[in-house]
Amino acid sequence: MKIPFYIPYYTGEELQYIQEAMNKHQISGDGLYTDRITGLLEKKFQVKKAFMITSATHALEIATMLIDLQPGDEVIMPSFTFPSTANAVLLRGAKPVFCEIDENTLNIDPKKILEKITPKTKAIIPVHYAGIGCDMDKIMDIAKSHHLHVIEDAAQAVNAKYKDKYLGTWGDIGCYSFHGTKNFTSGEGGAILLNTNDESLIKKVEMIRQKGTNRNQFVRGEIDAYTWMNIGSSYVPSDILMAFLYAQLKGMDMIMMKRKKIHDYYCHHLKEYIDAGIIKTAEFSKDYQPNYHLFYLLFQEERIRDKVKQELMDRGIATAIHFMPLHSSPMGQRLGYVKEDLPITEKTSETLLRLPMYTSMSEKELDYVMGHLKSILKKIGEI
Repeated sequence: MKIPFYIPYYTGEELQYIQEAMNKHQISGDGLYTDRITGLLEKKFQVKKAFMITSATHALEIATMLIDLQPGDEVIMPSFTFPSTANAVLLRGAKPVFCEIDENTLNIDPKKILEKITPKTKAIIPVHYAGIGCDMDKIMDIAKSHHLHVIEDAAQAVNAKYKDKYLGTWGDIGCYSFHGTKNFTSGEGGAILLNTNDESLIKKVEMIRQKGTNRNQFVRGEIDAYTWMNIGSSYVPSDILMAFLYAQLKGMDMIMMKRKKIHDYYCHHLKEYIDAGIIKTAEFSKDYQPNYHLFYLLFQEERIRDKVKQELMDRGIATAIHFMPLHSSPMGQRLGYVKEDLPITEKTSETLLRLPMYTSMSEKELDYVMGHLKSILKKIGEI
């Protein structure tokens, strides 16, 4: 049997909605399905305003424009994240300040944030790894006391909560991804959430995502013609993609529960190896409601992780490592960081292995993965 690492999940309504969009001859941006999705997100997540964007990368870039990030400013973020988090800051001429993570959740450690704050600090970007929330009440308290903006990188965390509040709605701005690898997908796509009633910021997003023009006001009939007003770019996704995504988001709770069953299966069958200290996985309290984006194992050493990965591959089971730390990457080194700066982040990257996890994964496939994984872990335990 061959077990892929990931397969996109389809609800069965995607083609119907795409056809409807085609029949209405509205396949460019801000059409029927874009409106339907923004309404769905705003109502379900109780957010002030949502905008559909071409990617979470672009959502992060827009967010840095909204807080008027300037050269010389500093933004605190984890190193254990995708380069987009740091690139959004660098594109504004500002400096990413990499912070250590908590070894249980693999999210940014609030205690370490305090150590990184300087007079130049303008914002914090917490990243909700694996769809498990950061300690957002502590982070928001820090931000409030130091007058900092909070931009949530919730790319992996759509439909997840921390303390009964959806991730992406805690900070000033939230950024979502609907990339092909995410729980809910349009192949490529994202969203930016504004947790404010500030009409000037809402208009600013409208202009930035429409090439710096006031086209949205023109479409609403508020002006007779639209023109170039400010800096911007083409950040509006096609309504074809939004039609596909609408089918996904309508079924997001169902999809999440399917993924929870896979997560619970892994946890149940691996408990003896976790209890024995052979492996670790995510640890979180009842305050956290993840969206079960991925399932990872942490080993004691890199060589053990690599051996397990290879042995699973030999049995037809695809796995993956994850983020290479930004601080010790070639770009991070050019910014002045070295590997020893963040030891927990380095250790995590060296010892983490992600197991196959896709929404349509069958019990037969899970049994195949677990049978082989247990035999490999048993050998490690004997050693």
